Amino acid sequence: MTEEPLRNGNPDPTAPAPASPTGRKPGLLARGLDALTHLGLGESAMRVGTHLLSLALALGIVWLMQAFYNQPGSETPAGTTGNSPGGDGPPLSAANIPYQVFQTGFGISRLAQLHTNIPTRPRLDIVTYIVQPGDTVFGIAEKFGLQPQTILWGNDSTLWDDPHNLKPGQELNILPVNGTYYQWHSGDGLNGVADYFNVEPEVIVNYPGNDLDLHTIGDYANPNIPAGTWLIIPGGEREFVSWSAPVGVTRENPATAQVLGSGACGAISGGAVGYGTFVWPTDSHVLSGNNYSPESNHRGIDLSGHEGSPIYATDSGVIVYSGWNDYGYGNMIMIDHGRDWQSLYAHLSVISVSCGQSVGQGDTIGLMGSTGNSTGPHLHFELMNSVYGKVNPYNFLPAP
Repeated sequence: MTEEPLRNGNPDPTAPAPASPTGRKPGLLARGLDALTHLGLGESAMRVGTHLLSLALALGIVWLMQAFYNQPGSETPAGTTGNSPGGDGPPLSAANIPYQVFQTGFGISRLAQLHTNIPTRPRLDIVTYIVQPGDTVFGIAEKFGLQPQTILWGNDSTLWDDPHNLKPGQELNILPVNGTYYQWHSGDGLNGVADYFNVEPEVIVNYPGNDLDLHTIGDYANPNIPAGTWLIIPGGEREFVSWSAPVGVTRENPATAQVLGSGACGAISGGAVGYGTFVWPTDSHVLSGNNYSPESNHRGIDLSGHEGSPIYATDSGVIVYSGWNDYGYGNMIMIDHGRDWQSLYAHLSVISVSCGQSVGQGDTIGLMGSTGNSTGPHLHFELMNSVYGKVNPYNFLPAP
């Protein structure tokens, strides 16, 4: 056996490599790797080799995919372009594969995104919306991420603070933020307008959508704001204009409803008295769109149904209003139940009762319709108490 020469007890790196067990001399590649190992470069050589192999595999896959998608006679799916796997974009090539190899050095880098997702920027200006059949103030507000009262306050001259004034085809102002919309008048002062809407003057001046310049606006008492300018009042609020039926239309005093229209009744004596408990006025217990919401000036509930569905007296009582309402309720009935309670039924297609008539709980008093300011068949139903005012009917009706 030939012993390997030693230098200081270690193998001599300059000594010739021993023969392989087969008796053959190692190949050139093996001898090169062995030499690099002796020089401490073996690990680096392996990394370089691995990267070269990865590069070769990637280019091979690209070549195969090009050959597959460019086969003669292949069809492109309808609605797509090119021959990329997704069908949308340029033909597949080494220039648009998901990863690319650095031109210098070895490694893989992520390709730049072709489509950049820009974060949604807050809207600053008014947009318009055309009311569609079946729309409600609540639904439109939800669609734009606003409170229902903002829809009313942004459209004074169209809706007049009444959700039932909504009609298909109307063009509404949609504010970018919750608040109010105000047209500046000659003689207005910023302090007075801000105080009316319960905000600070700076809220109006600093809102970018109003295009006001704090440096040129001048004295707040007489600011440089042209008359007729429309201003967005972020967070602004105000009192609603009263349009709904008054509370306290009783058999003792039915004349209080005369301002509502021709359905007001004259003097009434006697009549049925209710139990003080209530039943559903419709067969459907599903909300059609507008809920009880004093914040948006809607102090009743709108129950869904079909044209001609029966309407029932929620409790026994006497009819104190029966006929047309001039403020958007259309055909309307009011019942005085005694014990400080009254109920109201609006938008009926047919009224089946008359002034002074006594009705029992659950009696049919009319048919559902869409008269007055209504975007579709439903019943607007209110419960009123002479002490507590208009209450949420859901709190007094049995569970559906």
